[in-house]
Amino acid sequence: MLRTDDGVRIEAVYEPSAASVTDTAVTGTAVTGTDAVAGTDVTGTDAVAGTAVVVAHGFTGSADRPAVRRAARAFAERGAAVVTFSFRGHGGSGGRSTVGDREVLDLSAAVRWARELGHARVVTVGFSMGGSVVLRHAALERGTEGRVDAVAAVSAPARWYYRGTAPMRRLHWVVTRPAGRLVGRYGLRTRIDRRAWDPVPLSPVEAVPLIAPVPLLIVHGDRDAYFPLDHPRTLAAAGGGAAELWLERGMGHAENAADEELLARLGDWLTRR
Repeated sequence: MLRTDDGVRIEAVYEPSAASVTDTAVTGTAVTGTDAVAGTDVTGTDAVAGTAVVVAHGFTGSADRPAVRRAARAFAERGAAVVTFSFRGHGGSGGRSTVGDREVLDLSAAVRWARELGHARVVTVGFSMGGSVVLRHAALERGTEGRVDAVAAVSAPARWYYRGTAPMRRLHWVVTRPAGRLVGRYGLRTRIDRRAWDPVPLSPVEAVPLIAPVPLLIVHGDRDAYFPLDHPRTLAAAGGGAAELWLERGMGHAENAADEELLARLGDWLTRR
């Protein structure tokens, strides 16, 4: 368990690179934050010599969801160590979800942990809500120990309060209504904070211009039912030509829609930028 700057306990898992299966102390294991603090030897190994990819899941996801585990395996197979975690209010983490606001603190804790484990190069990839979080994190953590060396946002919104699609109208009902939050807690296993944002956090499109010179990749499916293509195009345009944009034919939304081929390309981009 990691602890965020505002005191929330966050579950996290460390997995070494599948390409580094030599004589390391952590070969074939998942190392949790408490294990690392307790003295598990994960520094000085081949696994920590290269890139660590920190994966930020979407709303209602968690570190143990099959789509997140599939992404983690794909990145490990491309030569990266991988940190997965559950945002506040999700999975085994404490706290309540703020749907992209204070989740930046959760990601910061995971990034700092990757650096404490010995990785000089740490990159982030986020899906949907996690995509908005990695963009804001990269902008807000420049020059700090929570900084990143590259960032990829998949199926991320460009702006807050979007209700232009039926899935997003349903999501807003879940987040803003007492009955919806009960559905979130018991039906979606996601505990949601009832308080409105105050102040409204920096939006993803406002964050993008602040990320450079860190390499930035925007990925979006042309069949995304949540956010239409004006979202990724707006994000890419905000980068002033510095952001790379992949529009994926036939892809739906977020980690559940990311196939093996896309995950392999993502892994290559993250480990080589």
